[in-house]
Amino acid sequence: MNAPALDELSRQIVVALQDDGRASWTDIAAACGSSLSAVSRRGQQLLRDGIVRVAAVPDTQHAGPADLFVLRITCSPGRQARVCAQLADRADVRFLALVSGAYDIIAEINVPRADSVAARVVEEIQTIDGIARCETDLRLHTYKVAHDWYRGGDVDAGPEPHECAPEHFDATDRAIIAELRAHARDSFRTVAGRLSINESTVRRRFEAMRDRGCLTVTTLVPSAALGFESEVLLDVTVAPSRLDEVARELATHRGVRYVAAMLSANCLMCELILPSERDLFRFTTDTLGALSGVEGWRASMELLTIRRGFVETPWWRTQLPCHPQT
Repeated sequence: MNAPALDELSRQIVVALQDDGRASWTDIAAACGSSLSAVSRRGQQLLRDGIVRVAAVPDTQHAGPADLFVLRITCSPGRQARVCAQLADRADVRFLALVSGAYDIIAEINVPRADSVAARVVEEIQTIDGIARCETDLRLHTYKVAHDWYRGGDVDAGPEPHECAPEHFDATDRAIIAELRAHARDSFRTVAGRLSINESTVRRRFEAMRDRGCLTVTTLVPSAALGFESEVLLDVTVAPSRLDEVARELATHRGVRYVAAMLSANCLMCELILPSERDLFRFTTDTLGALSGVEGWRASMELLTIRRGFVETPWWRTQLPCHPQT
């Protein structure tokens, strides 16, 4: 996307929000070494302009047992924008991107186990006007979901993402989640007032969900705004006996934002975000190509990210080559 060029203060504010999307402007000003008035004014402008969005994202199981399916969609010529617009309106879409390569769109949908996958995919999604072909794959296991890709360097793989059982949430938890998904930077007092419950209850429950890994506060920002040029989705084919080892090795690289084992073709789905095409070349040749067990990969450039973590990016509608309503 054509991301706006950010000055140094804006970049520092964005990075601070990625570290903690609910951090106070006072804390962010201290981290930036700037005045509270300057940071508050600039930060609120970034949010108003849709350059940054902060949202609370619950675990995929919070509403009940569910499975994640990856959809690789091919569209009729010129219909990509309209298909993206219709998929963006679906609450079950966790990830959605317009891509290059063998497909036009890659999406991830969350399907409750009590629902029919066939009905969801065949009767609802595949009947969207403009979809010519849709391949469906099941995510078996997630190794990594990272939010600190902007730092650079490699990291310890760390613990794998926690999957919360539905019973970890009750009606009050879900009400708090609903408020914070839409207004993640609102104070606990404000959320408590809207829900007519005690402020300390909101704070305690939010911190418990976050500490268990059942809720994540994420800051969405165009990667190009922070100087990252290459966002790539890889389907990595791996020898079956090496699948787990390769996934865990990939998870140690900071530029790897997401790693998951898929059902089909001994495949790992891997999302990369790197500063430049030169870095991408080095990663594919020196890292991916050198990993024992990797048999090959298929790559798609992310041309435009529309949803991430069930949250719609605020900038996508102005970035499509044609307006989705035309």
